[in-house]
Amino acid sequence: MGGMNSWTELVHHHAPGVTLFKSDALRVLRTVGTASVDCVVTSPPYWGMRDYGADGQYGMEPTVEDYAASLRRVFAEVKRVLTPTGTCWVNLGDSYGGSWGNYVAVGSSSRTAQDRVRERRHGAHRRPQSWMPRKSLIGLPRRVAFAMRQDGWLLRSAVVWHKPNAAPESVRDRFSTSYETVFLFAASDRHYLSSTSEADLWSVPVRAYRGAHNAVGPVDIAAKAIELGCPRRGVVLDPFSGTATTGVAARALGHRYIGIDLNPAFHDLAIARFAEQEGETPWQPSR
Repeated sequence: MGGMNSWTELVHHHAPGVTLFKSDALRVLRTVGTASVDCVVTSPPYWGMRDYGADGQYGMEPTVEDYAASLRRVFAEVKRVLTPTGTCWVNLGDSYGGSWGNYVAVGSSSRTAQDRVRERRHGAHRRPQSWMPRKSLIGLPRRVAFAMRQDGWLLRSAVVWHKPNAAPESVRDRFSTSYETVFLFAASDRHYLSSTSEADLWSVPVRAYRGAHNAVGPVDIAAKAIELGCPRRGVVLDPFSGTATTGVAARALGHRYIGIDLNPAFHDLAIARFAEQEGETPWQPSR
């Protein structure tokens, strides 16, 4: 990592094999040493979906272009900190055109608008995109992926994560979505991959989570990516750590973990998860 004084003040928690940073992902990544991370597994906040109540959070950018640019800056630093054989796995969900239901127009003084701002309900800052047809699928995951490719990333695979227990959506004019995309990026064509026999369709059910975070991915997805993309006893990083699902998988598989998140409450939930993990029978991912 970079200079001691530049990053220790950002540490929220440090224990053997685990370091959690409470700050903006870009700020922390700039203190991490070049070519010091073996594998990145992450699921950035989806655009316009949830307001986590943290200043400077990602996903609340006013436009799709701003959102893609924000992630592009983060992943440019991720590319720098990866080893030449490193891999980067990015899970992203898509969105549809039109304003979010809780959108509040700038300057609105109505009581309803004021209530929505005060409650910080998800989507309150997302405005309609004038160039985008209402109800049209945006294609956000690939927009971000292609932007990253312009920065020199190799886009190696687009894995379909099928959710066999996906909840039905309250829509009547299109199909409910039962999958998301997990992109495999590499910094060079010499990247590590433990096996090429794994198919690019992963059928993994969504798992319930009891903590105060409503966008927790299954440990199985993170574990599959780490098993395939990280060498033995490597360093795994998640710049959008949340409750450290990637970290739980990394520690179970014998790797060190670096997690970054703006919200200290999520880190506290992550610490509790790590505490539960200690001393237990090593967790095995489902196949």
